[in-house]
Amino acid sequence: MTTEATLPSTSASPTARQVWTRARGVVLALVLLLVAAVAIAAIRSTERHGSLDPRSADPYGSRAVAELLADRGVDTRVVTTLDEARAAAGPDTTLLVAVPDLLTHRQQSSLRSATADSGGRTVLVAASSWSVERLAPGVVADPATSLDSTLSPDCGLSAAQRAGTADTGGIRYTVTHPGNDECYPSERLPTLVRVPAASGDGDTVVLGAPDILYNDTLDERGNASLALQLLGSRPHLVWYLPTLSDSSATNPGEEKGFLDLLPSGWLWGTLQLFFAAALAALWRARRLGPLVPEKLPVAIRASETVEGRARLYRKANARDRAATALRSTTRTRLAPLTGVPVAQAHAPEALLPALSAHLHNDGDGQSLHSLLFGPPPGDDAALISLADQLDALEREVRRS
Repeated sequence: MTTEATLPSTSASPTARQVWTRARGVVLALVLLLVAAVAIAAIRSTERHGSLDPRSADPYGSRAVAELLADRGVDTRVVTTLDEARAAAGPDTTLLVAVPDLLTHRQQSSLRSATADSGGRTVLVAASSWSVERLAPGVVADPATSLDSTLSPDCGLSAAQRAGTADTGGIRYTVTHPGNDECYPSERLPTLVRVPAASGDGDTVVLGAPDILYNDTLDERGNASLALQLLGSRPHLVWYLPTLSDSSATNPGEEKGFLDLLPSGWLWGTLQLFFAAALAALWRARRLGPLVPEKLPVAIRASETVEGRARLYRKANARDRAATALRSTTRTRLAPLTGVPVAQAHAPEALLPALSAHLHNDGDGQSLHSLLFGPPPGDDAALISLADQLDALEREVRRS
């Protein structure tokens, strides 16, 4: 087997078909991920678009209840900042906080101080433990939500008695102070609580679920009646839709780093991906120690082995390793022909003098040293030229 037989294989480039065969699995996976991401984004963007927005006619919007209130002389105004909500609080105003859990603790305390003695009504929709204890002192959210959506009033609140059954099942509350109206209980815990103000005619209504305000469910059971009575007790309704872009959510001068701006879910998700990658690496690492040589179950032709190794060198662009292998093999074959022990075949001071003595033209020792012990070739053409020169040198020594 000569080096000339391996050169065409080492210079062969992968065809377009081979590249596609190798990459089509990755491309298909990326396409599927992209399609899934677009589909999920489209579903979410249409499913909850304008949720609890009195201007939205979507199933989860609240335009229907705003229209019904307008027919009864109650005007509805939408605000999106804490300053607007605080300024609107008054004895003739009902302030509805659509998503109180979006407010920071500092915003909650500020809103509570503006509404506590305003004489108006504040309606909190689905306030959890994050917000209810600050916005409605004396009311605590229970960790377990209601299993039933439709519940009976079972309380003395006139608005609840006139409405009858309604879809209030959601967050359940525990009331720690006496004198509050506790309605629509689920397993003895109310899902609607009315907390009268310490002085004046104002009050705070905590609603465990937003279903009675949705366009899609307003006409079911007593939802419309309950919504109109809770929101129509004053001539003005201010609908507060908190947003994360509200400047009052951060302290002036407070600087946040990049990690502070990321939602907590992203950090947990990254940590889970890290552990998943570590487990996958351990699963795929079949050998944690050194490689163990094994006998091949079948005989492989030497030409196939040489071609496979040449392709690996080509793929890795490892011209230095290929040149080292060619020179080492040539030196090993030349040493016995020149009377040099194989153990000294890779020592220039032993091989080069003996090699020069066998050449008819008494070759230049410097050129032989560069050929057999020189630096790696700079490109594929230089590697091919090196292989040709080594092959020619071996033929000449054999003929001498």
